[in-house]
Amino acid sequence: MRVFISGASGLIGGNCLKHFSAQGCEVVGSYFSFETEGTFYFDTLNLSNPDNFDIRSFAPNVIIHCGALTHVDYCESHIEESFQKTVTSTHNLLQLATSIKAKFVYISTDYVFDGKSGPYHEDDPTQPLSVYARHKLEAEQMVLAAGPAHLVLRVTNVYGHEIRNKNFVSRIISQCLANDTLSLNIPYDQYATPVNAMDVARAMYMLLKDGHSGIFHIASTDFMNRVELSLRVLKYFPEARYSLSPMSTAGMQQPAARPLIGGLQKTKFSALYPDFLFSTVDDFVKEFL
Repeated sequence: MRVFISGASGLIGGNCLKHFSAQGCEVVGSYFSFETEGTFYFDTLNLSNPDNFDIRSFAPNVIIHCGALTHVDYCESHIEESFQKTVTSTHNLLQLATSIKAKFVYISTDYVFDGKSGPYHEDDPTQPLSVYARHKLEAEQMVLAAGPAHLVLRVTNVYGHEIRNKNFVSRIISQCLANDTLSLNIPYDQYATPVNAMDVARAMYMLLKDGHSGIFHIASTDFMNRVELSLRVLKYFPEARYSLSPMSTAGMQQPAARPLIGGLQKTKFSALYPDFLFSTVDDFVKEFL
């Protein structure tokens, strides 16, 4: 398998780069604004940029698009930028994949649902609540309409090893290890299914290796709200100094609406791979330590 990964300096992309390489694939990972070791520059908004890595010469048979603008509240007031970095970037890479006959993998989210009756199955009706969510849904629909061989993976509350420790779980761990004092204002009414980025990479590799396509939900066995997630991590740091204020989502007055009872059901994936064991938040913290 020859694989090109857009956004390989980020959380999911970085773990995909590591795992696919470990499986013996020929892999090239790209970055746009944040370079990491072993990644190459690629601007998905300008395929003719002379500084871009030459994908055509590399001739991948799989293109994985992990790059996106994920700051949900920022997207609410920067609609055009959100569209460009989520929809246009996907369109451009998808067109490139079509021209070189490569399978396309798109990373989507449980935010395409309204959060009234999660966790969700793949065929549940979508109802995005925010600019970010509408653009993610538009991009995934475009991928699915482009050809039956393509793959869409929906994920949520992704955590794991990444250089910048931007994800919520890793950030808490790093702050505790640094003996920082944490101030956490956390919604108690937002539920989801946190998943390790390495598990996303492992699941994606299995689906690609076996030629699967369409939409798959990738989730662990954990289902919890954000307060429970915070406390699950903090219990491993009895000396940690922190204040935790549980708040309602309405009380936080965030610019973008959130799906409250969100999360994903992985029954479709598990039916194909009943022996695939997902890790948990506890597993990750123990490994980190």
